[in-house]
Amino acid sequence: MNTTKVKISPLIIWGSSIVLGILSSVPQIAQRHFNAAEAIVNAALTGTFALLIWYFNISMMSTKPGRHKQGISYARLFKSLAFGIVVMFVLAWIQQLILSNINFGPVMLMVEVRGILINLIFYMFLHLLQQNYENQQVNMELERIKNDSLSAQYELLKQQVNPHFLFNSLNTLKAMVEIGDKQAVNFILKLSNFYRYTLESRKHDLIHVSEEMDILQAYLFLQKARFEDGFTFTSALDDNVSATLIPPFTLQLLIENCIKHNIVSLSKPLHIRIYSEGDKIVVENQVQPKTGDDSSLGVGLKNINLRYQHLLEKQIDIIATDKLFQIKLPLIHEYHSH
Repeated sequence: MNTTKVKISPLIIWGSSIVLGILSSVPQIAQRHFNAAEAIVNAALTGTFALLIWYFNISMMSTKPGRHKQGISYARLFKSLAFGIVVMFVLAWIQQLILSNINFGPVMLMVEVRGILINLIFYMFLHLLQQNYENQQVNMELERIKNDSLSAQYELLKQQVNPHFLFNSLNTLKAMVEIGDKQAVNFILKLSNFYRYTLESRKHDLIHVSEEMDILQAYLFLQKARFEDGFTFTSALDDNVSATLIPPFTLQLLIENCIKHNIVSLSKPLHIRIYSEGDKIVVENQVQPKTGDDSSLGVGLKNINLRYQHLLEKQIDIIATDKLFQIKLPLIHEYHSH
């Protein structure tokens, strides 16, 4: 059970109960033969009834079923009315004991009708108050999710247009041109394609894994030109996995992290693998950290995790040992339409 605390000022509860008690005695006060005792008893019993109904309804509405439902809960309304009828009957009986001169039948009918009206007013007031509170909570949660999404998109954009990556790519291109490398033209085309993918993919929350692999292949070509055989990359994703969906630049960011935080050299090449395992895509590399590398993986992985939480309400799995580092991404199938 989830609880939603309905808070009403004690001043309102007691003040309204006293006012209702006084108002219920107005007809008796206006009578030609005014009976003070009868008016006082009637006011006291009506005020007591109002107090009991206030606290019963507040207690009942403070316990909310786990599944949120909009609209009036008729089960609760009937429960509240039944409680009010029983309480009013008991109070009317007490009134009869105190004032034995009154006719119980007509008085009973009058007080029951009065009790039902008071009950309905209190119940509807508390229901509207609770709905307003819950709507505010929903709006706050939506705003929080929106802010998380915007933060994730902003971090993604900052990482996509990484000035260090562009600087390194241009330096690599300069070196290739100076030595007359025939792959220089290819390098320019791949660099152009990579940034074209960057601009196009920003328009979508999800793309196919096959499209993400095209982005990754362009990125890997640029890194190969810089590191040559300093790392190897193996993909074992089948057609079924390639047809699933993924947030843009997820794999590229993960591969970039692998290269950024590990030794990449001809003498100690870094081996990176991508494969599927059950309902997850696994990005795996052996751990060979750079000396003195104290930079954090937190920003990139938090960015990816936020997007999976936003789109799929799931989290990525991070498995780190002394020898192996793995990221497991949940598969997103076509029927998950976002």
